[in-house]
Amino acid sequence: SLYVSEYFSQSAQKLSFYSWYGNAKLFHFHVPEDTVLLRWLLQASRGKGPECTSMEITVHFRYGAPPVINPLGTRFPANATVRPSYNISITLSSAVQNTTFVNITTPAAGDWFIAAHLPEAAGRIEVKGFSTPCPYMFQADMFVLRLTDMPVLEPGVPMPQTIVSPAKPLHVKVFVPKHAAGMRFELRSCVTSEQKSCTVRVVLGSIMLPQSFQRIITCTGNVNCSLALDSPPWEKWLQIMLESLGAASANVSVEMVASFTACRPGSTSSFLNFSSLNQSQAGLRPGAAGSSTLPTGASRNVSNKRSFCLQNQPVVREDLDVVSVRYRLLNGPSVPVHSISPTLLLLNLNTGMDSGGSLVVSLLLNKTSVSLGNATVVACVSAASPVLSLTATQNCSTAFFQGYPLSVSTSSAEAMLIVLYPQTDDWFLSLQLICPKGQGECNAAEAKVTVFAYLTPCFNDCGPYGQCSLLRRHGYLYAGCSCKAGWGGWSCTDDTKAQSVGAQNLATLLLTLSNLMFLPAIAVAIYRYYLVEASVYTYTMFFSTFYHACDQPGVAVMCIMDYDTLQYCDFLGSVVSIWVTILCMSRVKKILKYVLFILGTLLIAMSLQLDRRGVWNMMGPCLFALVIMIAAWVYHGVKRRHCYPSSWKRWVFYLLPGITLAFIAISVYAFMETNENYYYTHSIWHVLVACSVAFLLPPRDKHKKPWAWSQKLTCRYQICQNDREELYAVT
Repeated sequence: SLYVSEYFSQSAQKLSFYSWYGNAKLFHFHVPEDTVLLRWLLQASRGKGPECTSMEITVHFRYGAPPVINPLGTRFPANATVRPSYNISITLSSAVQNTTFVNITTPAAGDWFIAAHLPEAAGRIEVKGFSTPCPYMFQADMFVLRLTDMPVLEPGVPMPQTIVSPAKPLHVKVFVPKHAAGMRFELRSCVTSEQKSCTVRVVLGSIMLPQSFQRIITCTGNVNCSLALDSPPWEKWLQIMLESLGAASANVSVEMVASFTACRPGSTSSFLNFSSLNQSQAGLRPGAAGSSTLPTGASRNVSNKRSFCLQNQPVVREDLDVVSVRYRLLNGPSVPVHSISPTLLLLNLNTGMDSGGSLVVSLLLNKTSVSLGNATVVACVSAASPVLSLTATQNCSTAFFQGYPLSVSTSSAEAMLIVLYPQTDDWFLSLQLICPKGQGECNAAEAKVTVFAYLTPCFNDCGPYGQCSLLRRHGYLYAGCSCKAGWGGWSCTDDTKAQSVGAQNLATLLLTLSNLMFLPAIAVAIYRYYLVEASVYTYTMFFSTFYHACDQPGVAVMCIMDYDTLQYCDFLGSVVSIWVTILCMSRVKKILKYVLFILGTLLIAMSLQLDRRGVWNMMGPCLFALVIMIAAWVYHGVKRRHCYPSSWKRWVFYLLPGITLAFIAISVYAFMETNENYYYTHSIWHVLVACSVAFLLPPRDKHKKPWAWSQKLTCRYQICQNDREELYAVT
């Protein structure tokens, strides 16, 4: 045998603490056919700074689709099927780097996915630039050992082979045709080179994580041993491994044969299906050619259904958008279900881009169509091959896949199934009518079941408290739900920590009404003739109020314009307010002050466009304005030969309280905000900043008179004094 080794690598990704599926870093690999050994090389590393501590990285594996994980222990939506993912933990303690190997023998060919993430996020809101998070990196590489000349076992043809040694197992493969109801593998004439009784272990199938349904038998002696499989995967290569359990030096000669049981499908003629499709789309004239053949074909189909092992119903796949597919039945949404043979629907999900959403199958029983009140329609959703024996065992499983059962009856006429991240394959929906007293009771009965099947990125669009986000890893797209207002779960249906409507209204009122504390600052600025500063404070108060009204996660939301526009204006107003306040305190000449106002505002607008959440967008203008203010105060102090400002009352009652409030506000904003306390800590930030502005604004210029509205408003009649009268006096 000739083995070929191949190596596949992907770039490293920076890991994140887990709060939703978007925090998990996904790796997508494709395992080629005839692979007998798969080895994952997992490399994890962390930074060397003092902020880096011991960390546990969780790595999940899955075949065919991204892993369905639940690190937070939240609830999944009702009717969703959840099977635990296969995962391992990698610990980074004293070592900066950790290398781990994961070996898989006889892996299934196709798409494999790896998802890695850090533990649950702490929920603290960190201001970008105040703290340096520790970088945790993860990289996954894949090594495969592929057999280039794997023997092909032809159905019904015995094939002799030799197992050289226990260390070198024998690999063969057989192709499973479509409509194969069963497969039988038989091992004959097992003889060793030492003429002793041989012991051979036979493994049928490949490993598919998180669940593997390999079939294993151990054959001892010269007695023929066999294994029967029900519903093997259609139109796929089935790998068979034979391993000798005897002496290491003995060769083992065996003869194997595989046979299949064919299933004869019955369905409406494709010509009739396309005729009905054309009728539904374009419409046929009464009496047109082909319309008279519909009743004849239907009656022939009913009379011959006993000779068929299943009844096919034609299904059209309609692609709507990315990870969005609708399945439409050509004969209408209502499907006839009998007890003699199952009704089969094919749901095509083998494009390679369908595994990143949720497959939803809904059944609705027409109660008037069921003549027997105690009859039940049993359904099974399975991948790779359909379930063809629902009547005998009511077991929803195939040779290598455990399906998802459904049932409807007159007492419970509706059923729904949600398959999260369905694996890439052909999916089948099997339906059959079952009577509790035996199938003879309902041979002539028929049930009408309305079937709705579709693929959606997020089930129910994540509900009212979630946002469906389309994620991307290279060219692969998948979807995930980001929950808000304390809601959690895969589809944001877990209300264990959810905020009540009253709490949501309170949060909105606190974050919006706290901006009204800018009104005293605006009044002080107007009273002291700082009209430009008052305009900036009014702008900040307005956009901060409506930004936080739009930013709320719950039902108490009001957006007067685009969210991004409101956020930008809020950030711009906040930084510019600090800028103009400090420049106003510097007491520079008016022409210079207004030039700095305009120039600083333009530079701040540019920096916010580059990085809106960077800490230096706020700290940079503040520090530069403080430098200008200190320089101006030093100049005034040197010129007057005493401390500036000179009044101790100004320092004690205005400057020191204002500076204290500003420092407390910055501390709350930078170090105390979390996702849980955001609505009141950020409200405190609003109040402290607005109050500090009112304290820090300098008094008005001495030559400015206070606002006197009675002097500004003149009467209609006024006696004027002629001040120039004395100029013309003759002395």
